[in-house]
Amino acid sequence: MAFAIIQTGGKQYKVSSGQKLKIEKLSAKEGENFIFDKVLLIADGENIKIGAPYIEGAKIESKILKQGRAQKKIVFKYHSKTRFRKKKGHRQSFTEVEIL
Repeated sequence: MAFAIIQTGGKQYKVSSGQKLKIEKLSAKEGENFIFDKVLLIADGENIKIGAPYIEGAKIESKILKQGRAQKKIVFKYHSKTRFRKKKGHRQSFTEVEIL
């Protein structure tokens, strides 16, 4: 099974061909192709390439499927005995991509 480890949005993802995943928001439109050039590792059976920190000339191509926002996360702060309550909501933007 061939896979690669890429870095985007300050996080690292293990990806393989045909996989769909949600990542931090990218500045590209739906339907466009996007190339990840920060490739940390490529493994294809017995052949393994490890970058220092990135593999030079390696690229992972993907297609942008959707730009969206995740469900709301509730941030609730509470201190007992002091009547302190603070409720706040947050929706994180994401990009859904398919690895080609």
